[in-house]
Amino acid sequence: MQIRDLPYSDPGDPDVRSGPRFLFWLGRNQLGGQLKSLSWGLLHQLAIAGLPVTVGLAVQAVIDRSGGRLALAGGLIVALGVLIAVGDTMLHRTAVTNWITAAARVQQLLARKTAELGSALTRRVAAGEVVAVSTGDVEKIGWFVEALSRFAAAATALVVICVGLAVYLPSLGLMVALAMPVLALAVLPLLPRATRRADEQREKAGKATELASDTVAGLRVLRGIGGEELFLGRYRRASQEVRRAAVRSARMWALISAVQVLLPGILLISLVWYGATLARDGRIDVGQLVTVYSAATLMLFPLRHFEEIAMAYSFSRPSAQRAVRVLSLHRSAQEATVEGVTPTGDLYDPATGLMAPRGQFTAVVCGDPDEAGRLADRLGGHAETGEEDDRAAAAAPSVLLGGVALDEISLDAARAAVLVQDKDPVLLSGTLRELLDVPSSGLVTADAALEAAQCADVLSALAQASPDNDGDPMRTRITERGRSLSGGQRQRLALARSLVTDPEALVLDEPTSAVDSHTEARVAAGIAKLRQGRTTVAFASSPLLLDAADRVVLVHEGTVVAVGNHRDLLRTEPRYRAVVTRETDDEAAAADTASGVGDVPALKRDGVPAMKSIEEIEERA
Repeated sequence: MQIRDLPYSDPGDPDVRSGPRFLFWLGRNQLGGQLKSLSWGLLHQLAIAGLPVTVGLAVQAVIDRSGGRLALAGGLIVALGVLIAVGDTMLHRTAVTNWITAAARVQQLLARKTAELGSALTRRVAAGEVVAVSTGDVEKIGWFVEALSRFAAAATALVVICVGLAVYLPSLGLMVALAMPVLALAVLPLLPRATRRADEQREKAGKATELASDTVAGLRVLRGIGGEELFLGRYRRASQEVRRAAVRSARMWALISAVQVLLPGILLISLVWYGATLARDGRIDVGQLVTVYSAATLMLFPLRHFEEIAMAYSFSRPSAQRAVRVLSLHRSAQEATVEGVTPTGDLYDPATGLMAPRGQFTAVVCGDPDEAGRLADRLGGHAETGEEDDRAAAAAPSVLLGGVALDEISLDAARAAVLVQDKDPVLLSGTLRELLDVPSSGLVTADAALEAAQCADVLSALAQASPDNDGDPMRTRITERGRSLSGGQRQRLALARSLVTDPEALVLDEPTSAVDSHTEARVAAGIAKLRQGRTTVAFASSPLLLDAADRVVLVHEGTVVAVGNHRDLLRTEPRYRAVVTRETDDEAAAADTASGVGDVPALKRDGVPAMKSIEEIEERA
């Protein structure tokens, strides 16, 4: 795989049983690149190892006053220099290719998983961790994959050199050969502590990143309540913890580096002392001593790769583990078994009994907002699955669309059939035209969607904000996450984007929670008109939106307990009335007494004046 061939047509199916297994899977999928890097690394290392021999020949030729041998040694040195240059260049080229292609493979896997999970990803994994995995962790994983082949070449070169020295001059060669394993393995006792400190640093850095991400996302709210200094203080403390952890980690790696310098220095001093003694006694030639000393000196270069691979593995192992945590998530407990099917019909959830008839506008009322969010995910085929709730997810039946289980169809087909708009939809940066340029049926125009979502004031504001575009709001750029817009404007633009897609079934989670009542009434009417004949499900508790729905479903404690229209349910269902009117238990009891309805437990909602009769409730609704 070459860089010019990226991205991969298929990044593959990773082994996500553990971090080390994932690293092994990456290396196995880059076997060709690893072998190329290993070959060029061997050429580079062995060419360097040949220099001491030629230098020893040259020194001995000078001593023996042999011009022919000196010229031969000079020619060999030039040839080795060329091989070193070629080997080093190609080693760097192939190693960096391995790094980039491995990082690209991991990024493609993460992107594919993000697209598969959608908004459910950040509910299962912290946003800061997702950012850390997709940036720094990808680089560390690529570093280990790149360093692996260079380490293999260095280790092979060390073995060859040690064997060669032992054969060439046993008296000194055996000394070097016996010392090399000690030098290579001397840092192993220090690695566990260094790894723990590195893990602690990365953990604290991840928390600081998550805190920074949350602070930036909620900056407008923080300014409104005067909480900037509070969160700034928290981030400063988190940053200082990261700094202290980094210093502690750096000290341990500095100790490892010191050991890697000290022990080879002791070996060289001992080698020079013992070799000089042998040369003085005439037991070896000066050229032989120069050869062995030069070889031992140059062996320190490949020996440094042992430290690098230890660092690369200690950094990449937890990074791979975090990547595995994300890649092991699934959109549902079952794998897709039916291809090429885009079902149509009623949308039905067997777990709760919720039925959304085809072509109707169904409103769903839940007393618990979190329960509403989970149910919305289920309707879109995104069941909650993870290490904690795999069994529960596997036991829960799949949502059916036209009698076809969403878990059994491909992700693309499920997305085309059912679209879920999250409670907090995200607007990507770009122009308004780009925002609305999404896969769709082509039956709903952007203008119609914007009109249904009541975006006239948003278009006017965008036109005024971009005089360079001749007042065309469609060419106005929207900042990241729509931060330049108000909450209601962002919500309505996101709704317009969902309406443009025109899916078979559209699921909206609180689509009008950030707009005023007058706008909300017009938005509800716009949704009902534009989606006429299409299946629409809206999770809401607003009377204005509920009154516009064809049918209303009350879900209490995970089960459908009442179905009807808004006004009938207000009269006959106390639990529904408690959610919609946000009345307290005392208010619910008073309303039940006035209407003659039996005592039924009500859900608590505070902050609304007491209403004494059903008539007053309907009037407020």
